[in-house]
Amino acid sequence: MNSFYGTGVALVTPFKSDKSVDHVALERIVEHNIQNGTNYLVISGTTGESVTITKKEKKEIIQTVHSANGGRVPMVLGIGGNNTAGIIDEIQNTDLGNIDAILSVSPYYTKPTQEGIYQHYKAIAEQCPLPIIMYNVPGRTSSNMLPATTLRLANDFKNIIGIKEACNNVAQYLQVLKNKPEDFLVISGDDDLVLGVVLAGGAGVISVIGQAFPKEFSKMIRLGLEGNAKEAYKIHFSLMGLTSAIFEENNPAGIKAVLAELDLCDATVRLPLVPASDGLKHKIKDLVREFCQPAVR
Repeated sequence: MNSFYGTGVALVTPFKSDKSVDHVALERIVEHNIQNGTNYLVISGTTGESVTITKKEKKEIIQTVHSANGGRVPMVLGIGGNNTAGIIDEIQNTDLGNIDAILSVSPYYTKPTQEGIYQHYKAIAEQCPLPIIMYNVPGRTSSNMLPATTLRLANDFKNIIGIKEACNNVAQYLQVLKNKPEDFLVISGDDDLVLGVVLAGGAGVISVIGQAFPKEFSKMIRLGLEGNAKEAYKIHFSLMGLTSAIFEENNPAGIKAVLAELDLCDATVRLPLVPASDGLKHKIKDLVREFCQPAVR
């Protein structure tokens, strides 16, 4: 579980202008992150546009990230949805030999009860050979996994090792942090709240903005884990504008606009997402230029 302390990044899936997967750009992003302090990589999450990736593409993306990584940092694979049996089938039929943990989002759209969410994760935990990190993101799922359910699962299943919590609710974070088992990881999925979460006892983050500026972002998280709030908040404040901007329209259009400014990949996304508007692109361009000035850092 120590593998998942610090900064994880939710990798984008870069596309070429024809919307095919750009594996060269993906390799470049992986190297950019590993060279600059990212602690682990998350493949095929929301930011990776997983719902528009085919099974064949997902397999190829895993292989590209694995090859580029070369075993240097742990890899987490997103396998989640609202069909419990389908998730178990995918876990059982995916080559997980190079994967260190599964990230599985709480069921979306169907809005199960808390008991339904518990039974969903129970069924997965009983069949999954790898550690599981749950993912609560009510802004996307329309269903909030409450602290009582998170804690029940944390206590009942040893292979459920943590939660990526993206409830955007400080009180909910604190309830889980206060009552969790000692070795259960609370990983922030809210880039704007993560420093406070880490300072309160969280294990770190699975970040979106972090993959663009891994050197600065991972330093902020390290400082937070060390309890150095003053220095950590200096970095937090310098990133606030960019962190807010990338979520103004949709994710990952915003972060892809940032990555395009850094010449790491194209800004192309797949429908039903559309690229960032011209207005947001101009705003991001200015924010990136401002952040990258040495005087700011």
